[in-house]
Amino acid sequence: MKRILILAAVVLSLAACSRSQAQTCCAATPVKPGIEVLRDGGFAGLEGKKVGLLTNPSGVDRNLHSTIDILFNAPNVELVRLFAPEHGVRGDIYAGGHADDTVDEATGLPVLSIYGKYRKPTPEMLEGLDVVVYDIQDVGTRSYTFISALGLMMRACAENGVAVMVLDRPNPLGGLKVEGNYVEPGFFSYIGEFAIPYVYGLTVGELAKLINEEGLNCGEKGDEPALKCELTVVPMEGWKRSMTYDQTGLPWILPSPQVPQEINAIGYPCAGIVGDFSAHYLNIGIGYTLPFQVFAAEWIDAEKFKAELESYKIPGVAWRTIHYKPFFGTDQGKLLHGVQYFFTDYEAAPLTLINFYVMQAVHKLWPEHNPFDGKVNRTNDIVCGTDHIRKTFEKNFLVSDILDYWMKDAEAFKELSKKYYLYE
Repeated sequence: MKRILILAAVVLSLAACSRSQAQTCCAATPVKPGIEVLRDGGFAGLEGKKVGLLTNPSGVDRNLHSTIDILFNAPNVELVRLFAPEHGVRGDIYAGGHADDTVDEATGLPVLSIYGKYRKPTPEMLEGLDVVVYDIQDVGTRSYTFISALGLMMRACAENGVAVMVLDRPNPLGGLKVEGNYVEPGFFSYIGEFAIPYVYGLTVGELAKLINEEGLNCGEKGDEPALKCELTVVPMEGWKRSMTYDQTGLPWILPSPQVPQEINAIGYPCAGIVGDFSAHYLNIGIGYTLPFQVFAAEWIDAEKFKAELESYKIPGVAWRTIHYKPFFGTDQGKLLHGVQYFFTDYEAAPLTLINFYVMQAVHKLWPEHNPFDGKVNRTNDIVCGTDHIRKTFEKNFLVSDILDYWMKDAEAFKELSKKYYLYE
C-alpha cells in the first residue's frame, strides 16, 4: 500500500511539473506584434527611406517602449515626421479634442495633426516622405476613428506616391466574430468610412489589405474613386483567430480614454450604440469604472430589468443587478440602477445585439423613455451605417424586426475576408 501511495505521489508530481512546464512554455511564447517583428528583422523595408509615423500611445512593444522611440533610435531608420490621430501621438488630448501641429518633446520631431483642420493628410504633409508607418491598437469595431485615419492616410499616400506600412496587432475581439450591415451610401463618415460590418473580425493589417484590394477606400463620403497605395503589412507572430486579447501575453495600452482594459474593447460594440443616447437615455458606464459594461438610469428598477433581459435567453450572456454613482459626466453623483452583463460563452454571444435587446427591455418596461423620441438621430444612423435600423426598430422595439437586416452582410463579408487572412 505504501508503494502505491508513493507511486501515486510521483505521478501527481510529474503531472504538476508537466502542467507547470506547459504554462511556462505558453507564457514564454506570447504573441509578437508587428513592431517587434519589424525590429527583429532589422527594420527591413525602411532602410534608406524617409519615414513618417502615424501612431498613439498604444504603439508599443511588450516592454512598453514606444514605436516612436524605437524607430527614432534605430540606426538604419530616418524617422522625420509624426502624424497625430485623435488623442494625439502621446495620448495627451482628450476624446473629441482637436489636435494642433506641434513638436514631440522627446524626439524633437514635428507632429502634424490629422484630427484638427485636416483629417486627410495634404500633399504638403507628405512631402519628402517615402513611407508612412501605421502602428495603433485597433478595437475591431467599425465606429472607431483610428481605422478611418488609416484609410484616409492610405488614400493620401496613393495620391502622392508614398508607400504605407502597417505594423499588425491583435484584434481584441478575436478574428471570428462578424456582425452588422455594411455602411450604405449617404451614411459614410469619419466613424464609418468603409463598407464593412460593424464588427469585422480582422486585424488592422488584414483590414488594410482588404480595403486596398477591394476598392473600399473611397473617402469619408464614399463617393470618390477607389485608390490603391503601395502597401506592406508586417504580420504578428503567434496570433490565432480564436484569441481574445487576454490570451496574447501582451500588455494592454488604452488606445482611447474610455477603453482602459481589453474587456472595454469587447464591450464597445455591445454598448456603444446605446451610448449614442446616453445623455438623455441610459448610462453605459462612461463616467464610472465600467465603461461599455453596464446599462443604468435613475428611473430603472434593476431587478425587473434583469428579469426581463434574462427572459430573452441571449446566448452566452448573463446579467447581474448593479447600483452606482458616476464620478463625472451628465450623471455625475446620481445614484443609477441597472444591469451589468457577463459572457458565459463568448463564442456564442451576439455582441452588437446586446444594444438592441437592452433597448427592447427598456421599452417594454418603461415605454415613456424613448431613445428616439420621434426625432432623427443622425449619429445613430451613421454608427449603424443606415437609417433602416432606426426606422424599423423604433416601430415596435423588437430585435426580431431588425435581425435579418442587421446580419444580412455578415456571411458574405466572412467569405470575402478569407482572401486577406494572415492568420489561421
